[in-house]
Amino acid sequence: MFAASAQKVVLGALLALVSPLFLTSSDAGRNKSEIEPFTIAVEDAVLRDLKDRLARTRFPEEIDKSGWDYGVDLSYLKNLVGYWRDKYDWRKHEKLLNSLPQFTTELDGLKIHFLHVRSKEKNALPLVMVHGWPGSFYEFYKIVGPLTDPVAHGGKAEDAFHVVCPSLPGFGFSGKPRTPGFSVSRMSEYIARLMARLGYDRYGAQGGDWGAGVSSWLGNYDSPRVAGVHLNFLGGGPPKKDNIWEGVTAAERKRFESRVAELQNHRAYGAIQGTRPQTLGFALDDSPAGLAAWIIDKFWAWSDHRGDLDNSFSKDELLTNVMIYWVTRTATSSARIYFERDYYTGGRKAGKVPVGVALFPREINVPPRRWAADRFNLVHWTEMPRGGHFAALEQPTLLVEDVRKFFRPLR
Repeated sequence: MFAASAQKVVLGALLALVSPLFLTSSDAGRNKSEIEPFTIAVEDAVLRDLKDRLARTRFPEEIDKSGWDYGVDLSYLKNLVGYWRDKYDWRKHEKLLNSLPQFTTELDGLKIHFLHVRSKEKNALPLVMVHGWPGSFYEFYKIVGPLTDPVAHGGKAEDAFHVVCPSLPGFGFSGKPRTPGFSVSRMSEYIARLMARLGYDRYGAQGGDWGAGVSSWLGNYDSPRVAGVHLNFLGGGPPKKDNIWEGVTAAERKRFESRVAELQNHRAYGAIQGTRPQTLGFALDDSPAGLAAWIIDKFWAWSDHRGDLDNSFSKDELLTNVMIYWVTRTATSSARIYFERDYYTGGRKAGKVPVGVALFPREINVPPRRWAADRFNLVHWTEMPRGGHFAALEQPTLLVEDVRKFFRPLR
């Protein structure tokens, strides 16, 4: 999501003063007929067109033995495209996605798609989990079961959640905004209104990537209803003070600076999407191989794969996420989140809602704990032994355990 060069575009930015949140009486307790069941049903013609495009892929040349140094490795993408064309079964994964209850509702004329799984446990805590770019609601498919039915997954009934996973506006099966200014702050208002419409007067928020920005916004601006905020991503750079390394260990400083250096050549995507998303969209909406390369380059850069992406994600997982962008034609509309992002210009510090952080070692940004404590009411901090940016897909067990632990005293 956030390139290292865009450190001014931080979660703290989303805590600056923005347009007020209006939770109208029409949002809370809305007529249930305005929440419609949703089933994914991609037309056969779309899949035939996809296969034809994959068969006609024109691959670029590359520097000999360059691997991933210049971008996505040519041999890797050729192999993946071949698998996508000949072996990948969208209908199988469409069926998997449809096994999770999905719905849509309209807010100000914009369709919001969301997964909503209620726990059978009577004291379950509602939890909204928010994705970012280049992810999707699919990221959470491994952890919905353990969160909603902990007993069936080796946990305790008192740790149960009702889980809501929305597709952000412009992403996946949600509607595409047709007017400018649809910033993360504005998207966050829609998520708050969605939770109200579902009848949840108290809930937790969890997120990574842009979803961490949404969750932080909810903790600050919907704080009367938010029990706590759990983040597996912390954007941004150092605090605004003379000695930024005060209270920071030598190991934390080395880790932070090393990760910034490692991602030095992985920043351009954010600048492009933040300035010319429409131009980029002409390529990504026309070429499935190009779309896959653009997205999977980030999975390579931000995961704990140890030199082989198969160590972190299966080909089917990578392609299902890409497919959600392809079949909904949201490469362009999702990229605009960078163009519309909020810049931090000061404003109030984060509110008093408790915040917990799960820091995975191959995350984009690995700041010292002190920096997080300067910004949030930080009550929980876990440094994970492995994993990266797409934690729910890559390390679902670790993430579930940390979410349970954080919210346990907040219920």
